[in-house]
This record gives sequence, C-alpha cells and structure tokens, in this order.
Amino acid sequence: MKFSLLCLTAACSTLFFPAVLAGSYSINQTNIGQDFLTNFEWEDIADPTKGRVDYVNQSTALANNLTFTSDDTFIMRADYTSNLTASGLGRMSNRIKSYAQYRTHVAVFDIRHMPQGCGTWPAVWEADDQVGTSSGEVDILEGVNDVAPNSVTLHTTGTCTMPESRSQLGKTLSTNCSSSDTIEDGNNGCSVDAPYTASYGKVFNTYGGGYYALERTAEFIRVWFWSRNDTSIPSDITSGASTINTGKWGTPIALFPNTDCNFASVFQRNNIIINLTFCGSWAGSSFNNNGCSGNCTDYVNYNPSAFEDAYWDFASVRIYQPSSNSTSGAPSLTRNDGRLGTLSSTALFALLAGIWLTWL
Repeated sequence: MKFSLLCLTAACSTLFFPAVLAGSYSINQTNIGQDFLTNFEWEDIADPTKGRVDYVNQSTALANNLTFTSDDTFIMRADYTSNLTASGLGRMSNRIKSYAQYRTHVAVFDIRHMPQGCGTWPAVWEADDQVGTSSGEVDILEGVNDVAPNSVTLHTTGTCTMPESRSQLGKTLSTNCSSSDTIEDGNNGCSVDAPYTASYGKVFNTYGGGYYALERTAEFIRVWFWSRNDTSIPSDITSGASTINTGKWGTPIALFPNTDCNFASVFQRNNIIINLTFCGSWAGSSFNNNGCSGNCTDYVNYNPSAFEDAYWDFASVRIYQPSSNSTSGAPSLTRNDGRLGTLSSTALFALLAGIWLTWL
C-alpha cells in the first residue's frame, strides 16, 4: 500500500511541471545568399502597423541596391540617401515572407547585423499575415529605437496564458497571449525579455550579431539566443549541421508551454517574415520616451543618412523538421532538467490504472 501511494504521489506531481523534451531534427531548407531571392517573396504592401515606410517589390529592391547577395551574404536595407516629402511615400524598405509555411519545426537565424537607429522597428517573426493572429504569431526578434534587450512575444486569439515562472533565462513581462487584450489594457501578447543587452540593436551589432533559434511543437515554443562571441554556442548551430538536437542546447531565453494554451488550436501553419519599418504604432509612439528627439515622422523624412546602419545582414536561415527518431511532442516522465514532466490525461490514466492493478 505504501508503494502505491508513493507512486501516486509522484504521478500526481507531474501535473505541475510542463514537459520540455529533446528534439531531433533534419534539414528541410537552407537559405544562403541568392537562396533568399528564390525562397522568399517581397511584400510590397501597405504597412499594417502604419509605419512611415514604402515596402518595395523584389525587382525594385534589387534595382535600388536595397537588396543584394553574395555567395554567403544576404543584405536587406532601407534607403538612406533620399529626402522625403510630407505628402509622399515613406522610406523605401523590405518586407519578405517565406513561400513555405511551417508547423512543427526549428528555424535557425545566423544574423551578422540588424537594423539600428532611432525610428527603426525591425522584426523577425512567424505568422500568416493573410489572417492575422488567428493563425498565431511568434515574434522572435523585435524591438524599436535601439532599445535593448530583445523581447520574444506570442500573439494569439482565444484563451492562451503562460505561467509566470518557467524554465527560461529571460524575464517574463506579461502572461496573457490573447490579442484581444490591447496595449491600452496593459498587455499586447505574452512577452519575455532576453537576459542580454547583446540580443538587440547596437550592442548586438558591436559583437558581430549572433544566432537566434526557434523551436515550435504542439507542446511548447522555445527561443534561444547566442551572441557571436559566446563560447557555448552548440556545434550543430555554428556548423550548419544537417541534423540538430535541441535537447543539447541548454536553457532557452524564452519558453512558452501549452499548459494553459491549446497550441493545436491557436497556432496553424505560418510563414517566416523579416521586415524593417519606421515609426508606426510602436516606434513612433515611444520615440521620445526611448531617448530620440523631435518627431519620428519628420526624423524619418528629412534625415536619410541616419539610416545608413538600418540594414539586415544574414549569413543564413536554416529550417529543420522532425527526424523520424525525434522524441519532440511525445509524452515523457522526464524533462531535460531531470524533473518530472507532464503526462497526457490518457497516459496518466493508464499509469494510475497499472499502479492500482499492481496493488490489487
């Protein structure tokens, strides 16, 4: 009887710890240099965030040297030579979206330089921008006006919340992921601040950039960051290996478990999106509070040289999908840190039934 009670206690304790499982993945797509021109589309659309930007198509970007490639480099930059007029179009820039869409996957971004400067709002994110947050959204790298650190954020519809405390290096800023909660209500998605100033903006660029990695499964979403000079970068990241194991990558900067969020419902197939806008609903509204002087729109219009460093430099973007031997998404009693993990209700019932029969 004592044995069965001990087992039941252990089983019940699994309810309180979300499982984070090792995942084995194989390369699905490699983007280096000209691969970006083939595997991504340029969205010449009106900016949904109402930024002072003119998103151009690929041919215009290439013709104006706003996009260019080499064997191992992909550059996207803003126009930094033109004075704008108040009644004219915004500053020319790029917004690209992967043709492919993804559910369970890992995306590894090797970034040498990101846009910097007052008025800038760069982002690397995943969403289906044809339907908005109804397909879920993950902001992997995003910020405004050079304010570090990076914030990793989920946006969803419906009911989706995160635990305040979880196994991550970053600081939890908000726990309600639902996009029905607005900024005015004190919440715009569930965000986690990275623990390093080198994760964003000028300091990121000073160290030669770094690596961001996203892992998305039906059970959790994790984001890692390693600065270029970090001595603990996993070798499968730096080598661009054909197979990777996220179970060996250590604690992420941000962890979003499905304990109080039905990922299968709120996250669908999404694209990878990379863009740079100016001012708008975030960078514009916080322009002065972030230490930038004057009016954001005027600054963008009449200071073209201020945006000479407003460019992306990607060494690569690699996409991995689950290997046949991957354990990602399978129920487990053991987490990476050795503590007990979450069992599905079916598995838990089977375990309890087995214990009861053994006792009998």
